[in-house]
This record gives sequence, structure tokens and C-alpha cells, in this order.
Amino acid sequence: MTIRIGLLPQVAAAHFVSHLHIMVLAALFPLLPAFFNVEYVELGLALSLFNIVTALVQAPMGFAVDRYGARRLLSVALALGSSSFLLIALMPGYTCLLIGMVLAGVANAIYHPADYALLSRHIDPAHIGKAFSVHTFAGFLGAAVAPVFLLSIAMASNLPMAFAAAALVGFFVLALLLLPGSALARVTHVYPAAEPTPIGASRLSLLSPMVLSLTLLFVLLNLSTGAIEKFSVAALMQGQGVALTWANSALTAFLFASAFGVLAGGALADRTRRHGVVAASAFALATVLMLLVATARLSEPALLIVLGAAGFLTGVIAPSRDMLVRAAAPKGAEGKTFGIVSTGFNIGGAIGPVGFGWLLDQGQPNAIFWASAAFMSLTVVLTLIQERSMARVRKMAALQVAFK
Repeated sequence: MTIRIGLLPQVAAAHFVSHLHIMVLAALFPLLPAFFNVEYVELGLALSLFNIVTALVQAPMGFAVDRYGARRLLSVALALGSSSFLLIALMPGYTCLLIGMVLAGVANAIYHPADYALLSRHIDPAHIGKAFSVHTFAGFLGAAVAPVFLLSIAMASNLPMAFAAAALVGFFVLALLLLPGSALARVTHVYPAAEPTPIGASRLSLLSPMVLSLTLLFVLLNLSTGAIEKFSVAALMQGQGVALTWANSALTAFLFASAFGVLAGGALADRTRRHGVVAASAFALATVLMLLVATARLSEPALLIVLGAAGFLTGVIAPSRDMLVRAAAPKGAEGKTFGIVSTGFNIGGAIGPVGFGWLLDQGQPNAIFWASAAFMSLTVVLTLIQERSMARVRKMAALQVAFK
């Protein structure tokens, strides 16, 4: 039980860093075109490169986690991700930005399979929903802190110092995880072997319709929220004349509310088996709010409230989303399954930034919010289909038990 108690804060701290690093470019986005002498579409390319690399590497990293252990690879992720932003800080330039984002993409590919493998294998199943919510809350909190933390450093000093600060946070957490005697340090060869099945059957279970549909769900989730997280500040400034401080505050409200929405979603996840209904309901309400931002000229305080409410609703679904993936994972293959499904985030992250950056360059900033609402609507439809499939699985399982 000592490992279980101490492990969650350490894994959550690593997840905090992963989301902080994901948000580095987004947090500094309004300042980057002039600094690197590029347009938004070129910055979108850097974000896409990060996600393309993660998408290509993440599934193999899931296999590596199950084979070599999540503890070792999680430490590698923190070291590599932090080094990538230190490189950008020390050698600022667009070429080094692209190189740094490639390295950061490799690091990012490790976090989800490693984190979820550790939690799935070492947390009491009765509390796994809450554990997922705490883990996800820490990640969302890292994303929420990023705009205020990094933009404040950049404006008080310069952009290289902001990149260096992101690196130092990662190195600090890495040092905490490597402390002798810590819960993570004591996790060794405790990974369960997968149930013996033919190789072909094992691969088939990892690429089942359920897993593939969850991967598509993650693509849509990224496109829905990525438009807001990475482009809303520029869109509000360019399209609605909102000042940088207010636009950044609205994004911060969205991100912080998302983090606390995760905690509420964790309580729901342990109390219901209808995870798809929870996710679809929350995202349907978020769609309405995003349409309001796209069509109405809201005052600055109203903008904070509306984006904050939308953020809370998008956060609520996260633990239910993770529970759906856990239910689809074959025993002993949690790292592989989360690695495959999480690739959907990076597919969306590869597609979205170039498209969203192009919309800004074409003078269509409000289209960012229309696109977010459209992808949210598709997410609602797919989630309801997923819930219907899960209901059939539960019904068949109940019948099998009844006839035994």
C-alpha cells in the first residue's frame, strides 16, 4: 500500500510536466511570429511536427513500456523533454525550434503509456477512477499554469528565458522522481505478463473495433480542445479585438476550469458505468457555449465565464474517457493499448495546427471557434455510438453469467 499511496503524486507530477511542455508554444504563441520571423502557419508546422513524431513513436513506446518497465521510460521522457526546451533556449532560431519539437515529440510519446500502465497496475481497482482523475487533473493543471507562468517570464525577461523555465521545471520533477526510496524508485519487476494468447490474436485485440473507435475519439477530442488551447488567444485578439491580457485570461480560465472539471468527472467515473453518456452530455453543452463565443460579441468578463464553463465541461469527460480505454485494454497490455489510443491525440495535433494557423493567416479568426464546435459535435455522436457498443458488451456479459 505504501507504493500505491506514494506513486500517484509522482506520476501526477510527471503528467503535470508533460502538459506544461505541450503548452509551451501555445502559451507563447502571440510573441513567437516576431521573435522567429515566421507566420502562424509556420508555427503551426512546428506544432504539427511535434504531434506527428509523437503519433509515429507512441504505439512503439507503449510496447517498450510493457517490455522494459514504465519507471525507466518515464524518467527518459522527463530528461529528453526538458533537454529539448533547453536547446531552444540556448540556440533560439526556427531550425532549432523544429529540432527541439521533434525531441519533445519523442518524449511526449512516452508519458501516456507509462503513466497509465503504472496506475492501472498499482492502484486499487475500486479507486482507479479517482486515480485517473487526479492524474489527469495534474496534467490539465500543468496546461493551465503554462500561459501565466511562461508569458509572464517572457514579458519580464525574454523568450529564451521562458523556454529555459519550462526545461527547469522538468528537470526538477525528474530529480524528485529519482530520489532513492521514493515510491517510483521502488517499482521494479512487478509487471504482470499478458495472458498467453496467439500472437495474431493479441494483435487483433489491440486493433479491435473498440480500440480503433477510441483512437478516432481521441483525434476529435484533440481537434475540439486544441483549437481553443493553442489558437484562441490569437483568434480573440485578431477577430474580436480582445486585449492580450484578457484573451490570455480567458484561455487560463478555460484551462483551470478544465482541471477542476476533471476532479468532478473522477467522482462521476467511479459512480457510473455509463461513461459514454457522461462524456456526450458534457461535450454537447460545451458545443453550445463554443457556438456562443463564435457568434456573439461577448464582453471580456462574459468571455471568461463562458470559456471557463466550456473548459469545466471538457474536463468532466476525461476520467470517463480513460475508463473506456481501460475497459478496452487486454489484460497485461495496458501500456500498448493506451499507447495506441493516445496516438489519436497526436493525429489530431498534427492535422489541427496547420489548418487553424492557415485560418488565422487568411483573416478568419472566428472560424477557430466554429471548427471547435463542429469537432465537439462529432465527438458527441461518436461517444454515443461508443456507449451503445459498450452497453451491448455489458448485456452479453450479463447473459453469459446468467446462463452459467
